[in-house]
Amino acid sequence: MSAPASTITAVTPEGPEVAAAPAKRRRLRFVANPKAATGLIVLAFFCVIAVIGPWIAPYDPSARSSDLIQPPSGKHWFGTTHLGQDIFSQVLVGTRGVMFVGLLAGIVATALSVLIGVSAGFLGGAADESLSALSNVFLVIPALPLIIIVASTIPSAGDLMVALVIGLTSWAWGARVLRAQTLSLRRRDYVEAARATGETTWRIITAEIMPNLTAIIASGFVGTVIFAVMSEITLAFIGISTISEWNWGTILFWAQSQQALAQGAWWWFVPAGLAIAILGTALSLINFGIDEFVSPRLRSSGHTRMRTKDGHTVRMRVGFTPVLGSKEQPATPVVRRTKEDAA
Repeated sequence: MSAPASTITAVTPEGPEVAAAPAKRRRLRFVANPKAATGLIVLAFFCVIAVIGPWIAPYDPSARSSDLIQPPSGKHWFGTTHLGQDIFSQVLVGTRGVMFVGLLAGIVATALSVLIGVSAGFLGGAADESLSALSNVFLVIPALPLIIIVASTIPSAGDLMVALVIGLTSWAWGARVLRAQTLSLRRRDYVEAARATGETTWRIITAEIMPNLTAIIASGFVGTVIFAVMSEITLAFIGISTISEWNWGTILFWAQSQQALAQGAWWWFVPAGLAIAILGTALSLINFGIDEFVSPRLRSSGHTRMRTKDGHTVRMRVGFTPVLGSKEQPATPVVRRTKEDAA
């Protein structure tokens, strides 16, 4: 029987210890991620437009004019509709409804998932069984059909009602994930030490458990916001929600109903479509940044760079152990034999 192949690990020259990264730099590592930074900047831009959009809109989005189906120009940056309405003003005003529904639904769903998931995982026993059963019930409730029923039953249902329905029906999956993670954390040594010192349950959850769940909570929030935004736009596009309140889905609804594509009025639907795509991309980039922040293997495709006290730059790779040496001693690869080789 042939001996197993040797495992060779390259080691760079020996030298001083690698300096620890400053605590402040570690705290800002998420923001320094290019994907996360780009997503946060774009999301902040849309939030600002949602607040000031109705104030900076050059026209009333519902006001009619004699400029019927005009292409983009200096007077109307995004062109006009079949009634002479300014599409640029509609996009600006419609941003508020989309962001309001997305963020409010994300906040409601995240709060419920944290409250129920962490409580079920940490308390255990009858509380865990009851809360898990409640989560299972909400897992099988389809959110979008329920929103359609509510919007059809209540004609006056606005953005607030849509956001609440989405938030109240979208927390169960996040609660299940948080429960599973909490079950893993509640028996860790630092949690047992806090319990042994007489810390209250509320103090242990908030100070010991919750900080380790921050990335999962943030990822769940971003996912819920994406789902809520797409649900709001879908409802408006198919004509379920009220069409008297402007949002990007309402713009697409009128463009589709008036056959803008057949008329060659591409400016009627392209700006709203691009806004949806850019917002979705920003939220996805934030989600990718959270994944890389949580998993070191995803950071820079498995590569990181560290700087030593004397100015050396070490490129870290999974499976390789860097050791720095003096300048007089050249880099020498070191071969380490595994336990299988020794056997």
